[in-house]
Amino acid sequence: MSAEVVALLDRANVVDVETVSPKGTVHRIPIWVVVVDGAAYVASVNAAKGRWYRELTQHDGALVVDDRRIPVHAVPVSDPALRQRVSEAYGRKYKSSRASVASMQRPEVLATTLRLELLP
Repeated sequence: MSAEVVALLDRANVVDVETVSPKGTVHRIPIWVVVVDGAAYVASVNAAKGRWYRELTQHDGALVVDDRRIPVHAVPVSDPALRQRVSEAYGRKYKSSRASVASMQRPEVLATTLRLELLP
């Protein structure tokens, strides 16, 4: 991921994730994003039931931040240590929203952690 995009995502409080349903309908919803070791990560507060999560794991999508559309490919994170580091990054970045952070740190949410790779 380019340093410019990483910096943009690291600064952003909320981004929109753009996904496409199996029927071709485009959806956008605001989510949190964190950066760990130069890579962007997201997780679904609604765990695997979240629509954007299901759609993003089936088809490439995009993040929209500051009127910029950034095409991405999602890669599930299976490493428990990396999931924990992402969880800690949520805690640092969104520390003023303790209840929301606690929701993001539940085991079923951590299981939906995705690393986002830039698409051309």
